Amino acid sequence: MAQQVFDPNAYLSKVKGQDYLEVKWRIAWMRSEHPDARLESELVSHEHGRAVMRARVELPEGGVATGWGSETEANFENYIEKAETKAIGRALVALGYGASGSYDIDDSVSEETPPQRPAPISGDMATPPQVARIKKIAVEMKMDPSTLNQLVQQHTGGPFDRMNKRQASGIIDLLEARRPVASQAS
Repeated sequence: MAQQVFDPNAYLSKVKGQDYLEVKWRIAWMRSEHPDARLESELVSHEHGRAVMRARVELPEGGVATGWGSETEANFENYIEKAETKAIGRALVALGYGASGSYDIDDSVSEETPPQRPAPISGDMATPPQVARIKKIAVEMKMDPSTLNQLVQQHTGGPFDRMNKRQASGIIDLLEARRPVASQAS
């Protein structure tokens, strides 16, 4: 008996006028093609009612992506689970498991993409406000430019000036999670 091919189009919904594939369907799609894929998640930070999760998806053929997700208790009752779902969803989108707008639905969506991903096209580049916010947080944290560049390289696989919008959003989430609570209000 032939194995039925997973059709993600059958599970799309519209959110904010864009096609959206829920994370559970992204996982089902990935598992239908790669039942032996590895999916791991880790609670990176959990302080003051804010959780930051990292998820890593590794396909047997070598594709790898890491997604980041954060959520606060004030915004979502099951905020740790929500952060994990965001992280998993973002990693899956980086591997091609998602609708074209799946990562843009939530304005805090980000994902670390694998280093082999092509450089973003100009319309996909980090926005000037994102770059300014990253630099502002780094200054508030007294982080020198070389340390910031190393952090970006480590988490995106590329240099600061080649970040795409999703990667920049992930760096913002990461920096926000690391900076002291008193300076997060600004």
